[in-house]
Amino acid sequence: MKRMPLTLQGAERLRIELKRLKTEDRPRIIQAIAEARAHGDLSENAEYHAAREQQSFCEGRIKDIEGHLANSEIIDVTRLAAGGKVVFGATLELEDQDGGNEVVYQIVGDAEADIKSGRIAVSSPIARALVGKLQGDIVDVVAPSGTRTYEIVAVKYV
Repeated sequence: MKRMPLTLQGAERLRIELKRLKTEDRPRIIQAIAEARAHGDLSENAEYHAAREQQSFCEGRIKDIEGHLANSEIIDVTRLAAGGKVVFGATLELEDQDGGNEVVYQIVGDAEADIKSGRIAVSSPIARALVGKLQGDIVDVVAPSGTRTYEIVAVKYV
């Protein structure tokens, strides 16, 4: 099986979430199921069914995180010496050439991508267009919403 890249920070975020799921959420859900069972008839017990659904989601997420951590190659971005080149884990400052807006993205593994936090997946169209380019390059990014042109203002390995 191919190992997926994961930043050191991303692995730590996943470990923290896994610990919370196992030590806080799972026991709380088990308690909710026990309480709902005590109410009697399970076929018409909404609390029981809701708790079972939560349990299913929680166990699925635990399995997902354990799988990601087991099949990942953890990369310490601070040890990269790519000399201004856009690589996995790099944090980029981009200027949109069409609107002049500046955005900051970090290129991360698929499991840790979160656009609201500025973390884009290495497999995304924008990351694929930027990887291998250098600070100062102007890059056309073909995305589902159309082609955008960005200047790579800064590349950091933090």
